[in-house]
Amino acid sequence: MNNTTGETRRPRPGWDGYFLALAMVASTRSTCLRRRVGAVLVLENRILATGYNGSPAGTRHCTDIGCLRQELGIPSGERHEICRGSHAEMNALAQAAFSGTSVRGCTIYSTHEPCSICGKLLINAGCTRAVYLYPYPDDLSRELREEAGLISEIFGDEGEIRGILESATPQAGS
Repeated sequence: MNNTTGETRRPRPGWDGYFLALAMVASTRSTCLRRRVGAVLVLENRILATGYNGSPAGTRHCTDIGCLRQELGIPSGERHEICRGSHAEMNALAQAAFSGTSVRGCTIYSTHEPCSICGKLLINAGCTRAVYLYPYPDDLSRELREEAGLISEIFGDEGEIRGILESATPQAGS
């Protein structure tokens, strides 16, 4: 119990849950009509960059002009080349590069498992671990990440992330 206010102290989340909750918050900026994805690049428990899926800077968003993949009925995980948006992992890596921040040895926390394109980028950027909430239908990505030694882990407790986000609301008088 907190002696000053009489409140019961909430337990602090673990690092993985904390960074995945931040990835969930980043996903709220997404302009994709099909799936909201957020990502956070972390090194030694310090945030290097964040990203969310959406159109490149200075271009029209799918929320404004529609989604060609959706119009053509293309399933998830296929024909990435005709999508005008960049994935959250790509955008997080681009943000780090834009500011000159090395990501070698980092962990990426993402709402969704990286696709094969993002997986290749993460491998080549020197990322060593990927933690995500939801699987993505891309066997090649799993194969490449495993072969390259990029540790991939699904975070099995979505309820913990929701609890972290719900408990983030400040109390009155804070």
